[in-house]
Amino acid sequence: MDYYQILMANQNRNRHDFSNKIVLVTGGTGALGRYITKAFLESNATVISSYLNDRETGQTHTNNKSAVVQLIKANVTNEEDIEELVSNILDKYGHIDILVNVVGAYIGEKSVVELEEKEWDMMMILNLKSAFLISKHVTRQMIYSKSGKIIHVSSRNGLRSMGYDSAYSASKSGLIRLVESLAEETKESNINVNCIMPSIIDTQANRQAMPNADFTKWVKPEDLANVVLFLSSDEANTITGAAIPTYGVA
Repeated sequence: MDYYQILMANQNRNRHDFSNKIVLVTGGTGALGRYITKAFLESNATVISSYLNDRETGQTHTNNKSAVVQLIKANVTNEEDIEELVSNILDKYGHIDILVNVVGAYIGEKSVVELEEKEWDMMMILNLKSAFLISKHVTRQMIYSKSGKIIHVSSRNGLRSMGYDSAYSASKSGLIRLVESLAEETKESNINVNCIMPSIIDTQANRQAMPNADFTKWVKPEDLANVVLFLSSDEANTITGAAIPTYGVA
């Protein structure tokens, strides 16, 4: 076997394989969620994606022609919706092995004195309350199963605000603390809880919002998906309670 054959064999051997794994991706039809969903499908996982916006339910294209994502409409800021979502998955599959929570939103360009109360509340609900509720109900069955991986999407702003983003940064900082607390509470149950912290993600919406920016410095959604797959794999069994910098070169 020549060097090239050895290299390719190692690449194939190192490819993540999530066969027989049940993966729940909240917000899996969004700009980042679609890449994460696609990556899991191409790694042979059974993927269930929650969604809220019917316009985002277009087909996820993958190289795995037999892979199909199951879409379930749910408002993950509503506890009754989450209870029904988790219950339906458990009734059908019996367990959830991996939770990736991608739900979130951004409000910026406003100082504290300009920010409206409803905008503050919106950031806390979409970025933090949703993470708390889905974690609460998925973690229960993971504790019972003594196994699981949970990955949330925080932000670099969760470590330090850039100014004019108080509600967003506060909510993302709170998410990091939620991850740390949940990791401590579940580490004896063989559950790993982590989050990634992107900077600006290279999405069509962000390009339209900032047309004069240098897109080459933004982190690619497919690269973030690769980090999520790693954190969901057995290779990351020793990592829990971590906030992983995923800034790219931004």
